[in-house]
Amino acid sequence: MPRQEKITCPATFPTRSANWRKDFTSYGGVFDPVRTQAEITELERKLAEEGAWNNHVEANKINARFERLREELAIFKSMEKKLDDLKGFVHLIAESPDASLEAECQREIGEAAREIDRLEVTYFLDGPYDRLGAFLSIHSGAGGTEAQDWAQMLLRMYLRWAEDHGFTTEIVDSTPGEEAGLKSVTVQIDGSHAYGLLVPEKGVHRLVRISPFDSNKRRHTSFASVDVIPRIEEEIKVDIKDDDIRVDTFRASGAGGQLVNKTSSAVRITHLPTGIVVQCQNERSQHQNRASAMAVLRSKLFDLGIQKQEERLDKIRGERKAVEFGSQIRSYVFMPYTQVKDLRTGLEINDVPKVMDGGIDPFITNFLRQRARKKRDKA
Repeated sequence: MPRQEKITCPATFPTRSANWRKDFTSYGGVFDPVRTQAEITELERKLAEEGAWNNHVEANKINARFERLREELAIFKSMEKKLDDLKGFVHLIAESPDASLEAECQREIGEAAREIDRLEVTYFLDGPYDRLGAFLSIHSGAGGTEAQDWAQMLLRMYLRWAEDHGFTTEIVDSTPGEEAGLKSVTVQIDGSHAYGLLVPEKGVHRLVRISPFDSNKRRHTSFASVDVIPRIEEEIKVDIKDDDIRVDTFRASGAGGQLVNKTSSAVRITHLPTGIVVQCQNERSQHQNRASAMAVLRSKLFDLGIQKQEERLDKIRGERKAVEFGSQIRSYVFMPYTQVKDLRTGLEINDVPKVMDGGIDPFITNFLRQRARKKRDKA
């Protein structure tokens, strides 16, 4: 979808392209309202068949797909109507110029452009688990206190981003650093397509700055890794046998004094066949911490299954996919100049404070757009 840096009212039509419908409905096969309506009709027929709900798991899957497609089609039609209304607004101002109406038109155009951006990104998220919530984990790399402070800065960035998107967040587990920051943290992020939107963040994030912990004010380079797994829903079954896990309890860590938990309420679960270890200590009771830890374990095992399936498919295809996690994807430079650069897409943003305040959407959008383009080219 071609971008338009500035939309002038009333000289131009309030979209990023004169042929916005053609662009939006054909770009990489992103959204086709005719095909979508046909699929809705077919799913509705299946749900109405006698005995359709005998298999509740399969029926729920069909119904979820049905509801999602109906919502997508409604959003598309609403946007289509809004842009048609704006076109009439533009023509009205062209015939009878009015400064206040033109200013209002510009605001409406800007909001419409942002809605199209959000809608476009949503249709890039066509993976089977993209619509789910996510568990996002941050681990500080080598560098001691400096790296641990960087992990905490990244956590703040993602929490701000989630808040801006109307997502709910809950810190499932965190391990504080010795002096400052975090050694590791896992946060649950719930909202439509949270997982699909956060997948581009998987990898190593690099920070370059004058360290506030260095009395000689030297420049330091720090690393932290980010991992994202889907928060699987209850109807997705993951078999975890009691004999396959070991559950340990311990006292939750804290800042000291009244904040230290006097009972062993924190829970650590080890999955013996895979060696996966998860823990939770942020809830008040051992029961709650165990439930949260099991939810993370189920998601990790599910994600491991997805990875193994993809590896098998890669062998069949004879291709090797680049491993994102464990590779540097983005650099945040605070000194001697200010710049955040995504090393996969080449996108550079000089407004570092805005990025660190949750403004990472341009990086996410660019990554998803390039991924969709590659899929289209391979098709």
